[in-house]
Amino acid sequence: MFDEPHTSLHPHTRRIPASAPTALSVPTALSVPAAPTAPSSKWRTRLLVAGLVLAALNLRPAITSLGALLEEVRDGLHMSGTLAGVLTSVPPLCFAVFGFAAPRLARRFGPGAVVLAGMVAITAGVALRPFAGGTAGFLAASAFALMGIAVSNVLMPVIVKRDFPDRVGTMTGLYSMGLALGTAAAAAVTVPMTQALGGSWRTGLGVWAVLAAVAVLPWTGLARDRSATASGSPAPAPSTARDATAAPGGSGGAPGLRLGRSRTAWALACFFGLQATGAYITMGWMPQIFRDAGVPAGTAGLLLAVIMAMGVPLAFVIPRVATRMTNQGPIVVALGLCGLTAYAGLYLAPVGGAWVWAVLLGVSNCAFPLALTMIGLRSRTGAGVGRLSAFAQSTGYLISIPGPVLVGMVYEYSGGWGLPIALMAGFLVPQMAMGVIAGRDRTIEDETRMRD
Repeated sequence: MFDEPHTSLHPHTRRIPASAPTALSVPTALSVPAAPTAPSSKWRTRLLVAGLVLAALNLRPAITSLGALLEEVRDGLHMSGTLAGVLTSVPPLCFAVFGFAAPRLARRFGPGAVVLAGMVAITAGVALRPFAGGTAGFLAASAFALMGIAVSNVLMPVIVKRDFPDRVGTMTGLYSMGLALGTAAAAAVTVPMTQALGGSWRTGLGVWAVLAAVAVLPWTGLARDRSATASGSPAPAPSTARDATAAPGGSGGAPGLRLGRSRTAWALACFFGLQATGAYITMGWMPQIFRDAGVPAGTAGLLLAVIMAMGVPLAFVIPRVATRMTNQGPIVVALGLCGLTAYAGLYLAPVGGAWVWAVLLGVSNCAFPLALTMIGLRSRTGAGVGRLSAFAQSTGYLISIPGPVLVGMVYEYSGGWGLPIALMAGFLVPQMAMGVIAGRDRTIEDETRMRD
């Protein structure tokens, strides 16, 4: 699934005792007396929790709601299969491009203000794109919404780490569940909601702007908070590998690391990019595959929801299992085999075994939290993890862009789903190979120094 970085300490990374003060702990002797500030602090905490959950709910519906209604959108805008494939490649492109700007914007305006702007952009883009009047306008409005998703995607874990330093796991889990729930809900209810609202795909897509507008409300209050623990101040320097990945742009620079010369770094980037390719193909095309096989539109949306919902429990389980293993290659292979089995089933019996194939694809798509976990395990230092995370994710999202376009082109020119399904299965083969290389027990520091 798509969602938030969950990294773990490398076995050689020194742990800081819980009782020891860190850069993220505030000595109680320097704190303002609790009595006058407690009400305000409790109010802000509750508002922040609500803001995090509502923002997480809005980070995928703009994508999965479109997948559920892609056939209607194509017909309404007279869109070719190739152009529809381009449309499904817009999300990773925006994530790769606009995600880079998020740390710089946060340093200037504060993370809260940037997330507020992101929620406003999602609201406006989702509301305007169905009525933009043509394919170009639809693409532009979609890109505007995805820009808001991209910057929010990057900054949400930063805010969690900054404001809940002693509850990072709990808040990250809550945020991840909200993201998975929003993803699955949009896939499941978009079609029936469209039918209930009169049957127009324009209304069915535009109605998701209401949820985004609700998310604007708590961030309006949080964006004005410029206190020492609020969004205006820079995040403290990370002291562990987990901190580094939670604060993009905040790493110490990791001098001497040349990631372009690290086989592990490139393997991680390719693994990340190929799993993202599969994820965006699934979100963009899977409902259409089921519908063309004879599955009703509403059921096709539910099947996509099942695929997305599998990430809720597995996003917690897989990273914990991966950190207990010195080599994560077996998990990579197991997830890949689930995907290959699902694609074989889609080719042979797309309707009869639809629910089974959906579950297996959902398991296979959980290569995303595994990739993020391996990023945290492949460096000895916090600065190195930060550098590796930026390299693997930005390069990976760029790698993922052509995949959905190729699927659309092959579908259009072959006239069926046999060859596109074979292409999707084919992407899993190099994904497994790159994941096995990236899962080996070694660090980028060792590799780059060995080559120097």
